[in-house]
Amino acid sequence: MNINEHTAAILKEIEQKYESINQKTETQLEGLLWSKPINYWDYIQTDALLNLQVQRTVLPDEMVFIVYHQINELIFKMILWEMNQISHAVNIQAYFFIDRLARISRYFDMLTTSFSIMENGMDVNQYMKFRNTLTPASGFQSAQYRLIEFCATDLVNLIDSRFRATFDHTISNENAFEMLYWQAAGKEQQTDAKSYTLSSFEKKYKAAFLTYMEEYKTINIWQKYKQLPLEDQESLSLKEAMRHLDYTVNIKWVMQHFNVAVKYIDQSGMGDGEATGGSDWRKYMHPKHQKRIFFPELWSKDEIENWGKEQ
Repeated sequence: MNINEHTAAILKEIEQKYESINQKTETQLEGLLWSKPINYWDYIQTDALLNLQVQRTVLPDEMVFIVYHQINELIFKMILWEMNQISHAVNIQAYFFIDRLARISRYFDMLTTSFSIMENGMDVNQYMKFRNTLTPASGFQSAQYRLIEFCATDLVNLIDSRFRATFDHTISNENAFEMLYWQAAGKEQQTDAKSYTLSSFEKKYKAAFLTYMEEYKTINIWQKYKQLPLEDQESLSLKEAMRHLDYTVNIKWVMQHFNVAVKYIDQSGMGDGEATGGSDWRKYMHPKHQKRIFFPELWSKDEIENWGKEQ
């Protein structure tokens, strides 16, 4: 067999790769003889993916609702993937920071514009029927979205606005967890008792949340920004990338979600106006109430005061 220089160089690198993990190169190469060629459907796992949509009703537009939310969760996974690259980068450079922030913003821009699928792509009568089969499930039970928040900012910025000004940064994660802004969405308004929606959510994910809260205290996106040299922190491009992400996530995206909820829950004239999880969704979702801001130091006092009001 004639082996040219390029092929020989590749074989040498393969040999070095397997020697580094104490494996025989010959065994690995022989394995290639018996491996099957890869197909698109095998690589993407298309069949498995397309069998994950299981309706609870016979109403056709429920499929739109299911697929759309599954797409959201896949996009959340991509966002977390990019966030973790920022958080775990060693000696992170400003250009890398800006590039990954741009990726994350594009994902959230996509989520924002895609809400027209929900707003205009479902029959109101069908939605108001099949949503009753979803109770007590709620959109605030998206665990990945909570992880995104922990990855983005310091914990104080996720604390309920009623407690934020007096928040004790030395308290345990366990106690801080009870003060997170979305906790209020899962508690009875009169008794402050946790709803089944919130209790079941915590039972499944609380341990993972507490782990993230601890891990990302020093490596969330804001902390990684503060670890950059001062010259990089003052970069207008980087600041704009940070502000764009903050505004897109905490105003544009949530307002699109809010407006869809208004259309179906409030303006349809059907149902009781309550969310499936029983939360006070108007105050929970609208940004002007909680003023969820990932990077408040990058906004003026006036901008923070009017956060979400123009919406």
